[in-house]
Amino acid sequence: MQFTSFAYVGFFAAVFAVYWAAPARLRWAVGLAASLGFYALFGLPMLAVLALCIAVSYAGGLWLEARRGQKRALALCVLAALLPLLFFKYFNGLFGAYAPKAVTAFSLMMPVGLSFFTFKTVAYLAEVYKGTLDACRHVGQYALYVSFFPQVSMGPIQRPGDLLGQLAAPHDFDAQQALGGAQIVLWGYFEKLVVADNLVYYGAAGFGRADQLIGCSVFLSTVFYAVRLYADFAGYSHIAIGCMRLLGFSVPENFRAPYTAASVREFWNRWHISLSSWLRDYIYIPLGGSRCGTVRTCGNLLVTFLVSGLWHGVGLQFAVWGLLHGCYLVIGRLTEPLRGRLWQHSPIRRESLPGRVVRVAVTLMFVWIGWVFFAADSLPHALTVFARMTDGFPYTLQTLKNGVVMLGFNQVMVLRIAISVVPFFAVDLAARREGAADWLPNQKKWLRLLLCYFALAAILFNAPYEGTTDPIYFQF
Repeated sequence: MQFTSFAYVGFFAAVFAVYWAAPARLRWAVGLAASLGFYALFGLPMLAVLALCIAVSYAGGLWLEARRGQKRALALCVLAALLPLLFFKYFNGLFGAYAPKAVTAFSLMMPVGLSFFTFKTVAYLAEVYKGTLDACRHVGQYALYVSFFPQVSMGPIQRPGDLLGQLAAPHDFDAQQALGGAQIVLWGYFEKLVVADNLVYYGAAGFGRADQLIGCSVFLSTVFYAVRLYADFAGYSHIAIGCMRLLGFSVPENFRAPYTAASVREFWNRWHISLSSWLRDYIYIPLGGSRCGTVRTCGNLLVTFLVSGLWHGVGLQFAVWGLLHGCYLVIGRLTEPLRGRLWQHSPIRRESLPGRVVRVAVTLMFVWIGWVFFAADSLPHALTVFARMTDGFPYTLQTLKNGVVMLGFNQVMVLRIAISVVPFFAVDLAARREGAADWLPNQKKWLRLLLCYFALAAILFNAPYEGTTDPIYFQF
């Protein structure tokens, strides 16, 4: 059941009513029943895998609490928690060519959101091991922490101490928080249904039929894909965050205007924040972080981003994407003194508006290169897309016009996309400090009403007629 379906809207409305009508001490049970029912709609075998992950990590937490300081115990528990992910996600990719019948069977059982809820269980085990969190004795609340339906399929990956603490503390209905949550849900629907879905065809054309387009069209298509990817994932995240807030839970923002970042390091502080912080706390820091020498620190960065790439998939293109960002950060770290001296001799001050514009533009170029590998079906496919872009280079205004026309744009589509993308990035820019989920509810009433009416009108009149598409991150 997709968040963007009418079925989900009706499902959530029913859960919302029953949840707040139930006694405070039983609301966790309502949430758990709704979450298990929601996940069961994806298939009973998938629900069985989710239940197994919950049972294994719950027992592992209790066992690990009595063995704090024993690294072997932690390794065993983490391995047990990761086994479903390693089996279902990576077996197909690594051995698919040798066992096609088995792959077909396993693919049918591939649990939705497996990576997201597995990372939640690993974070829980790590916090119990470190002693920053006591093992949860309430099996129902722990099961809800792992499987809460707004987060189970695509995150955000909320920390165990944060969400478990809220589950254990009964809360009353807060109308102001619920109103803010509803506004975020509406904005999330706008991001997904209007911005992302209007760019589906144009963002895919350069990858699906690069050999039939001129180089400029392929380049523009990859740019549209970058916008679509962000709007698609941010939209789903905001729907999840808004639904959680409607149920009385505080959930941190997952995006803070990543395309305004002035460095790749800043980009990862703004993009998919829950995953970035997870990788930092449970991969990078345990490896030694930046506390060791330069060579070791650079190695830690490369390993962390290789894990990030492999989390997304087993193809070489994902490994290259992850290592590429790791190399960006390593090179940025090693060249920081040199770049500082160059900026001192530049007529443009580094922290001035023109200086930041230059740094943002360079960062966007690096991120865009990575997205081509991320979106490609394979490493050779990504290299083919890059090669096609050189056709007709350098681009002229006429080339750009031809590229837009060859992608199938007309005046109506240009207008439809402009009146969605421009407000999307305008709000993103205004909310760059805290993110739209925290920015929008704190604005003046007239501005909130204006944005909500605009989002509603855009959904009704500017969403694609053929309907919504599966979110990109569903595959991860």
